[in-house]
Amino acid sequence: MSFRTRLFVILWTAGLAGILSFLLVDLSALLAFLPETSGAKTPFPLPVLKLLSTIQTAILLSVAVFVGVALASRVGLLAPATEAAVRGGNVGAALKPQIVPGLVGGLLGGIAIILSWVLWKPFLPPEFVTRAEQLNRFLPFLTRLLYGGITEELLLRWGVMTLLVWAAWRLLQKGQGKPRDSYFVGAILLSSVIFGLGHLPIASLLASKITVSSIFYVTVANSTFGLIAGYLYWKKGLESAIIAHMLAHVVIVTAIYLGT
Repeated sequence: MSFRTRLFVILWTAGLAGILSFLLVDLSALLAFLPETSGAKTPFPLPVLKLLSTIQTAILLSVAVFVGVALASRVGLLAPATEAAVRGGNVGAALKPQIVPGLVGGLLGGIAIILSWVLWKPFLPPEFVTRAEQLNRFLPFLTRLLYGGITEELLLRWGVMTLLVWAAWRLLQKGQGKPRDSYFVGAILLSSVIFGLGHLPIASLLASKITVSSIFYVTVANSTFGLIAGYLYWKKGLESAIIAHMLAHVVIVTAIYLGT
């Protein structure tokens, strides 16, 4: 088995763990809780709906991991610890430089999301606020860590951000030399906005009417963390972004627990 194939298998398996962790979510209770889906008939039985959702996300994961494996090294983006594991190298040595930056980024990212909520809460519809706070009980901690920390980083950073940097490098530099820093900055910004917008579908279900303030809050709050994770991926490696994303969820859950 080639290096790239083994790298794909390891990363894909890690991302799949996050997808499968969504099976822990009580889907029937979640659908009954959301105002837009409460009482509505689903097009498929819930087990089938879960299966279809799992397959759909697994396909997206496969594409993202393939893109990263094929293109990341060409533009200087890496998953140092995972690559060391594939090569039989020193995983600890590859991971060590990523740990502290990841922890700092996760702490700052988690605090930034909490502060965004506190500052924007007065401007958000009361129905949205109440349901957003209640929604947290439907998301198991393990799902937050595995899906948020690993799967989302593979989709957004390893997949989307890598593709954006590579596309800019190929189009503007003809694939020659080292990609300019501006390509990474642009890719971080764009992938962060995509990350923020990706949270709008569930946010739109939290109230009978989505408002401009709700859209702005969801997009900006999540995009802010995307900037941190994107920078860590660029400068330290994929695992540093994963560490940051996991810790950010720990900080958020801790704040929720202390606030109840």
